[in-house]
Amino acid sequence: MKRNVPQANLPTQPRASTGVPGLDDVLGGGLPSRHVYLVEGDPGSGKTTLGLHFLLEGVRHDEKGLYVTLSETGDELRTVAASHGWSLDGIELFELVSDEGLSPELEQSILHPSQIELGETVQGVIAAVEKLQPRRVVFDSLSEMRLLAQDPLRYRRQVLALKKFFSDQGCTVLLLDDRSSRDTDQQLHSIAHGVISVEQSVDQYGPERRRLRVLKMRGIKFRGGDHDVVLDTGGLSVFPRLVAAEHRVQTEFQVHSTGVPKLDDMMGGGMPSGSNLLFNGPSGIGKTTTAMRCALSMLKSGAKVAYYLFDEGLSTLVIRGKALGMDLQPFMDSGQLLIVPLDPAEVSAGEFAHMVRHAVEDAGASMVVIDSLNAYLQAMPGSKYLLLQMHELLTYLNHRNIVTILILGQHGLVGEMHADVDMSYLADAILLFRYFEARGKLLKAVSLVKSRTNAHEQTIREFRMVTGGLEVGNELTDFEGVLAGVTAYRGGQPLLGDPKPGKH
Repeated sequence: MKRNVPQANLPTQPRASTGVPGLDDVLGGGLPSRHVYLVEGDPGSGKTTLGLHFLLEGVRHDEKGLYVTLSETGDELRTVAASHGWSLDGIELFELVSDEGLSPELEQSILHPSQIELGETVQGVIAAVEKLQPRRVVFDSLSEMRLLAQDPLRYRRQVLALKKFFSDQGCTVLLLDDRSSRDTDQQLHSIAHGVISVEQSVDQYGPERRRLRVLKMRGIKFRGGDHDVVLDTGGLSVFPRLVAAEHRVQTEFQVHSTGVPKLDDMMGGGMPSGSNLLFNGPSGIGKTTTAMRCALSMLKSGAKVAYYLFDEGLSTLVIRGKALGMDLQPFMDSGQLLIVPLDPAEVSAGEFAHMVRHAVEDAGASMVVIDSLNAYLQAMPGSKYLLLQMHELLTYLNHRNIVTILILGQHGLVGEMHADVDMSYLADAILLFRYFEARGKLLKAVSLVKSRTNAHEQTIREFRMVTGGLEVGNELTDFEGVLAGVTAYRGGQPLLGDPKPGKH
């Protein structure tokens, strides 16, 4: 029988921070010190930038750093650093890219791979390390050593020799490899104390997408799976994969008003905290307006709201709200309402989840609106990931006691309709919007078809957009074809647009 070792009895290891936002979280606190790590990835995936992050973080902690470059010049490295607003002051460079011969100065040590043997190269690196006594070393890249060795056995022996030397010197080392030879991957994996893989992919439209995965890390517990990475001015940012079970909190259950009394009645009292509400219906029927009305009600109660806008421009949303008597600008100016317009072609799912976490945990948002899931789907690397990612995000928001509104547009206006993805099983409540025909007019109806938290009406009500947001009418009977999508009303119940009794 396997015996679990209590966490408190596990030995603690000194850690070296990577300096990359989010990566230390993935590693559970950073890289265990005094070991050799392999960072592999195709050219352009961000390995050099990660190495510079690592050394600059050492400079901030008064730890000497050495960058051994076998493929780039010092000027090229300084250019890369300058593009991120960094200075390499405090980091020593050991170069192997010129034919000028060996310089007596360490910072300008220059060797040429065509003129020396691999052993001499390794000895030069060893001499540099012994002279400088750095705490952190980045070796860029192993592909040059592989070319110099020309023999897999000799190459492995030299890497092992370097590993032992660095360990004896007490260095924490990143070995960068561009995976130019797939045959040696497993050899390097077995030698290194840990392996971090950075991948880059290009979709048919939009920017390249980067992902990071920790393949191996001896002696520590790390967060597995793929984590989205963004390489931008300022360096790398890693967005750890969201695990909802880690964020459960105990809070008081509350029900919040939508701001429309009859809509509250339909929902059994209003919007419960710690649940999500899906607005489902065709384009133009009022899903966003209803979400704005619900958000405005939360704002007036003093709560903070985060609104993620994928479908339309910020100015369009604000102007439309003001025309309906729902002025959002004062709440935006005060910081109580955070509206974030997003381009689905530019944002990854991991980055979006990080935005939501920041709004909830740091900004104190009590309501999150995602408008819409159709556009959010386009931000995903593939539709098969949407439900898994959305499940974790919604579970996280429920654990944090947040009111979440999801807007999902359906294809078509009348007749049989379908959506890009079926979110019905993930939603705690579903508000269904439909156009219907009555008395020669095209009108709108709403019904709550599902609620896990409240006892709700099994009715259909007419609604319309008016000054102040929404007006919901009384229960309507004698509907035909609601679920078929071709809805007609032939009952005698007064409609919202009918003339009032006694008025002509």
